[in-house]
Amino acid sequence: MDWGALHTILGGVNKHSTSIGKIWLTVLFIFRIMILVVAAERVWGDEQDDFICNTLQPGCKNVCYDHFFPISHIRLWALQLIFVSTPALLVAMHVAYRRHEKKRQFRKGDQKCEYKDIEEIRRQRFHIEGSLWWTYTSSIFFRLVFEAVFMYAFYFMYDGFRMPRLMKCNAWPCPNTVDCFVSRPTEKTVFTIFMIAVSSICILLNVAELCYLLTKFFLRRPKKGGNTKHHPNHENKEETKQNEMNELISDSCQNTVIGFSSS
Repeated sequence: MDWGALHTILGGVNKHSTSIGKIWLTVLFIFRIMILVVAAERVWGDEQDDFICNTLQPGCKNVCYDHFFPISHIRLWALQLIFVSTPALLVAMHVAYRRHEKKRQFRKGDQKCEYKDIEEIRRQRFHIEGSLWWTYTSSIFFRLVFEAVFMYAFYFMYDGFRMPRLMKCNAWPCPNTVDCFVSRPTEKTVFTIFMIAVSSICILLNVAELCYLLTKFFLRRPKKGGNTKHHPNHENKEETKQNEMNELISDSCQNTVIGFSSS
């Protein structure tokens, strides 16, 4: 699977994210995608070949494997990462639409357009306010829903987060109750618990970011009613300095992930 396309999509959204959102993206790429690509795929690469049952009945092994593992751990994690990352497309499309409108105003020579050239519009960082606030908040909400649904599905599908050493199967066409053994169950249990723990951390970061945006929204409402002046250029400089370090760390981490996935 090419995770570079996912990096390209999320990299554009990262520019307009909050500091907590940048931390979430770093955790996503370092502790989930990198671990999945570098280590987990090798651990689960031999799961069906080394799933051994003490019977020679044709089809019994395949039926028992399908019963205990209806979907591979790797494929379920990959599907989870895709669903969790998809809401970022909402923010990306919203930002692209805003830029398109500003470019259209610039080409028409609109006096309200304060930009000097097209390149300045491309480099602009949009503030999370107005309609973009609703889009960004909705994307975080959907992230939380997808994370929770997949964690519940994982627990329900595999009857817990631990990989058993011995599984007893009596499904047809097995002649009787047979014993089936999983390869490297302890190592797979460690990886499973690690991935679930990182997923829980991502949920906590999403909740923290959602609370931050809601608090910021309700604190701004009374200020809009007053006669306060809005200085967009001054706010741009302050937020750029505040997030400069986070952007550098996030970009370097994401480039590391792309290097691992391409190798």
